[in-house]
Amino acid sequence: MKELLCKSVFDIHELLSAKKIKAVEVAKTFLEHAKLNDNKTNAFICHTDDLAIKQAESIDNQIAKGEPLLPLAAIPLALKDNLCVQGYPTTCASKFLLNFISEYDATVVKKLFAAGSLCVGKANLDEFAMGSSNENSAMSKAKNPWNLDHVPGGSSGGSAIACASGYSVISLGSDTGGSIRLPASFCGVVGMKPSYGVVSRFGLVAFASSLDQIGPMARRVEDVALALSQMHGKDEFDSTSIDQSKIAGYPDLSLNFVQSLKQESPQNILKGKKIGLIADTIGEGADSCVREATLEAVKRLEAEGARVEEVSLEYNKHVLPVYYLISSSEASANLARFDGVKYGARAKDAKDLNSLYSLSREEGFGPEVKRRIMLGTYALSTGYYDAYYKKAQQVRRLLLEEYDKLFFEQKFDALLMPTCPNTAFKLGEKTQDPLKMYLSDICTIPANLAGLPAISVPFGLDKNKLPIGLQLMAPRLRDGELLRFAFALEKLEQAKTSISPLLAASV
Repeated sequence: MKELLCKSVFDIHELLSAKKIKAVEVAKTFLEHAKLNDNKTNAFICHTDDLAIKQAESIDNQIAKGEPLLPLAAIPLALKDNLCVQGYPTTCASKFLLNFISEYDATVVKKLFAAGSLCVGKANLDEFAMGSSNENSAMSKAKNPWNLDHVPGGSSGGSAIACASGYSVISLGSDTGGSIRLPASFCGVVGMKPSYGVVSRFGLVAFASSLDQIGPMARRVEDVALALSQMHGKDEFDSTSIDQSKIAGYPDLSLNFVQSLKQESPQNILKGKKIGLIADTIGEGADSCVREATLEAVKRLEAEGARVEEVSLEYNKHVLPVYYLISSSEASANLARFDGVKYGARAKDAKDLNSLYSLSREEGFGPEVKRRIMLGTYALSTGYYDAYYKKAQQVRRLLLEEYDKLFFEQKFDALLMPTCPNTAFKLGEKTQDPLKMYLSDICTIPANLAGLPAISVPFGLDKNKLPIGLQLMAPRLRDGELLRFAFALEKLEQAKTSISPLLAASV
């Protein structure tokens, strides 16, 4: 049954429909593979074998009764461990929440479970989703399945590893400044950050509320599209969520759209489309292999009838300070709830309330989380709020207006750039230089600041046989169109970079 590890959602459903396999067999195959290999990669913080088997048995019972196959029936799913699953730990890879058990399901978790998916485990991450390499986890250092000496990217590193290694078919991550797309790029899978508000954030442990967005990963664009079609929609528990189907001019992300992808050719999707190449992202600082892959993608897009033009953005050079001021300020407010009183770590030697707060946080939070809380608290403090946080929000607005001009005045259908200026770096290479680490997010941050949908698609390998990811962005709420462009780009890439050496050795 090891051949199942490389199958897509559609492949598994064909086998289920033909009664050539059972859901329990799918669950056991993926669970056994993960247990056998994850001691090398550290993708999971918590395995959920009992839950996956229970869900698989329910799917088999439905099939035996002749009930229609659910959209994600028997599809193994890995969940980033900042998403709540009732009755299971949600640690955020932090000592602070080491023994915390969730009392409810996150909305997206509930939706994917209802669609038939099988939860195989809670995936590793940078503590409280703060990091670009997954080296900030208090549990274990996750490792890239393409080369175990390299980082998988962060903060959703475990989720990307799960897809790339064949531990799951689909994974969920959260993306605050590139935390889905960066690990997707480093691990050679597809990772999408939907438009802000398209997916409910209820049940996601908050980092920066105006930037966070939950999104799917998979080895194929079709599977990402199918997962998103089940996740999106208005949620009464999240006031920032929207019902895209009720907004004029913005088609619903329905299953029919996913099925239509299979009939489309790259030329049908790309002919006559106007795509902007953000030239600054392949200039100084970008690895030559990343630059070459981007320019090769431009050639192939043009060969299919797309018109590619170079564009530049005046305020793009400010995205790093703007992002880290806003995200750290929001983190300072959100993480104030972790005080040692209600849940999580509690200092034993506290003599009064103030020492309980300070000692619990000192013992519970790791260095990167403390660094961002201190930065955010400073930026929000009296006398500095206007100079830092308010100014950052003003520049954020200017950046959003720049993107609006590109999409709505200059009529670009999508924007193309690398997901990261470099491929996966070695473990420990950037841990002593936070600024160098932060630069990994330079291409991904703008989509979060502007609330735009963005997706990373594998496009070739570097000289060390590590994956290169290219990023596409589209106007807000044009998530369906973005998926069509990503599907076309995927079809144009002939190198077949979606199978990691770890997975290839197992099938």
